[in-house]
Amino acid sequence: QVQLVESGGGLVQAGGSLRLSCGASGRTFSTNVMGWFRQAPGKERDFVAAITEIAGRTLYADSVMGRFTVSKDNAKKMVYLEMNSLKPEDTAVYYCARARALGRTVDDYEYWGQGTQVTVSS
Repeated sequence: QVQLVESGGGLVQAGGSLRLSCGASGRTFSTNVMGWFRQAPGKERDFVAAITEIAGRTLYADSVMGRFTVSKDNAKKMVYLEMNSLKPEDTAVYYCARARALGRTVDDYEYWGQGTQVTVSS
């Protein structure tokens, strides 16, 4: 089993920044993909970004490209999402998740954290 725990969410004004963290425990961390998704009230859970744990290859949703950066620290079993130039439409619960291969859909990911709320005020 794998346990994922997100932290770092909060309330920020538009244009501000936040850094989300995701800690992993359980089975080996370094052979998979870690992703970030978000879900706003009444909407589906959407892909945000992902990173492969060995090569560090990254993938981003068009809506966050150039504003968000995903990174990892394999030794600490941590994944991060640096969010800059935040907009009110970035408001959502943010989830980290683990997959065996790089993907953009919810079905690609098998383990999920509990989520952390990000609220961007205008």
